[in-house]
Amino acid sequence: MAIIEAGADAPDFSLESQDSETIKLSDYRGKKNVLLVFYPLDFTPT
Repeated sequence: MAIIEAGADAPDFSLESQDSETIKLSDYRGKKNVLLVFYPLDFTPT
């Protein structure tokens, strides 16, 4: 597991959108601000 320091650029990754399109973080670099949020599944112990 990599540790990323606060304020550092996030490593590039890709995910599938709700429309089944592949979206890469780098697609937004320099164009839009992106906020990464990690949310645990409801009703699971965290």
